Amino acid sequence: MNSNHSRETQSIPVDLIREVFNYQSRFEGSTMVFKIDYPVTEASGFPGLVKDIALLAQTGFKVIIVPGAKENIDAVLKQNNIDSSGCINVQDFPVRVTTSQAISFVEMAAFDVASRFMTFLSGSRVDAVIGNFVRARGLGVINGVDTGHTGTVDKIYAESLWRVLNLGMIPILPCIGWSPSGKPYNVQSDEIALAVSTTLKAEKLYIISVHSQSDGFSLPARLTPQEADALIAIKGNILQNGAENACLGQYLRELKLGLKASRAGIHRVHIIDGKEEGAVLKDLFSNIGTGTMIYADEYDSIRALHSRDLPDVLRLMEPLMQEGILIRRNASQILEKKDDYIVLEIDGSIRACGALHEWGDNQGEIAAVATDPQHAQLGLGRRIIGCLVEKARKSKINRVFVLTTQTQDWFESLGFKEAPVETLPEQKRRVYDQTRKSKVFTLEI
Repeated sequence: MNSNHSRETQSIPVDLIREVFNYQSRFEGSTMVFKIDYPVTEASGFPGLVKDIALLAQTGFKVIIVPGAKENIDAVLKQNNIDSSGCINVQDFPVRVTTSQAISFVEMAAFDVASRFMTFLSGSRVDAVIGNFVRARGLGVINGVDTGHTGTVDKIYAESLWRVLNLGMIPILPCIGWSPSGKPYNVQSDEIALAVSTTLKAEKLYIISVHSQSDGFSLPARLTPQEADALIAIKGNILQNGAENACLGQYLRELKLGLKASRAGIHRVHIIDGKEEGAVLKDLFSNIGTGTMIYADEYDSIRALHSRDLPDVLRLMEPLMQEGILIRRNASQILEKKDDYIVLEIDGSIRACGALHEWGDNQGEIAAVATDPQHAQLGLGRRIIGCLVEKARKSKINRVFVLTTQTQDWFESLGFKEAPVETLPEQKRRVYDQTRKSKVFTLEI
């Protein structure tokens, strides 16, 4: 075998390969809706994004695209001297008042954006359909304002969408809906994306836009619906108090859409920066993903160790045992004290572990704490420690201790304080390894 080829093969991260196969089998055949804002179509990474979405369709995922067209509509109306300044607030969102003079230009601009997706999908040899999958009705007169051709979703033609999807094609839904009599309405793409996701019971909704970090504000990696609701309230107060921040306003709009989708039964909503290369694939085929995920299902959990977890636990511990950070343990030793161990699982994969050993004198030892370094930014170690401390508290243990040679600063950051070896319970002192000269850190609970 060519030595260069061998080195290249060895450099491929095996864990990443495992994750890809895991997510491929888990989500294959599931429905995913991509709501993509117009500025993404003008970014340099747009062709790559569409190519990645096409790859998903070719691999067996059912993909639906809902393009945003606001900025393109603005430009087309301006070019044709059509006044588009009128708007109303519907459920705290500004909605364009679409006059009879403007609707034909709105249709033209919306279908122009949809055609961009069609063109790039064609280049990836994936068939797509731009169709009238949305039945709409007019908003009518709101607060004395005639909204004209501004509409809302009345029905999603699910059967038509399923026919297209089952043929392996990608439906593209522009921000236009039609009444049963054929009257066109301008419908917000956010609303269409939400309606399609819930009607087809999509597994995931992706909200893709161009994000700017210039204001220093960014969203957390993961949010429960409750956390998203609280964040919306906090950041919304900033805007209500007069702060002008376009980026924050965009984030709030995306968060509100994601929260609505989550509460409507979409298990996972992903808010992603469309400028990031391969963001969709990174998100779908890894445990961490990119951007922000609002999740309604149980994304991660800490639980008791099962025998089947041993290979993953040993894999986590091995690098630390080689460095001398952890003492060496084998499968038999771990199984012997299996009830002492807990593991943190993310999407079916073990990413952290730890143990609590009771030594009498109302003292317990926290040991064998290991985390996946690829997930360091999630604070998994702190969560394991917190869970073990709570376990000790429930067991009426009032003092926990750790023995460490290289991680004293980290334990100090968690509230542990250095103590003499003599403070260890008698049983532990008998087996204390004098050659390692481990330091003792304790936490009163």
